[in-house]
Amino acid sequence: MTVEGFEAAAEAVLFDMDGTLVDSTAVTVECWTRWAAEYGVGREEFARVHAHGRPSAEIIADLLPAGEVAAANRRIEELEVAAAEGVRVLPGTRELLAALPARRWAVVTSCTAPLAEARLAAAGIEPPELVTADDVARGKPDPEPFALGARRLGAEPGRCVAVEDAPAGLASARAAGMVAIAVATSHSPEALTADVVVTDLRSVRARVEPDGVRLWAGPPLR
Repeated sequence: MTVEGFEAAAEAVLFDMDGTLVDSTAVTVECWTRWAAEYGVGREEFARVHAHGRPSAEIIADLLPAGEVAAANRRIEELEVAAAEGVRVLPGTRELLAALPARRWAVVTSCTAPLAEARLAAAGIEPPELVTADDVARGKPDPEPFALGARRLGAEPGRCVAVEDAPAGLASARAAGMVAIAVATSHSPEALTADVVVTDLRSVRARVEPDGVRLWAGPPLR
């Protein structure tokens, strides 16, 4: 730890997308509200399902019979892809990504590939590697997504830093053996278990080193 709050060397940095790099809250709420109305899912029923940071297919599986999940998942993807232009880049995103060298960072998201690609394109973000829900058998909080992201970059998971905004994603990263930076954009700091918690990516800085990058983050929120 430094007086600024946090310091770590890493072979690579792995970012969640929604709530970490981009803000898709408004369009997500709009799309899922429309989806729920179409499928007769009540507000209270939906609220009981832990949704943020999980693959849509897993969320839907908690709400609908197994035989309806595939079609219902295609429908929410259709709605969200159509609304992708409504996302906005979160503060500090462009500056931090610009400081990272190619092949030293990736995006690891619970979105499907079409949705992730649509949102990243709308935000003008081009990751060297992209891991989506379509690439893994088990989504966050399982470690598989982040472990795959590290592998695609040729990095050891234990030598990577993950940046996340959701408890499910942080659990995934930590289970993969990664240092975790949490951004408190969608949850309170108290709900986030990480090595350091910051307000947003404006609090995170990077410097290129011969074997990777060095990150600073802070001061922490707690």
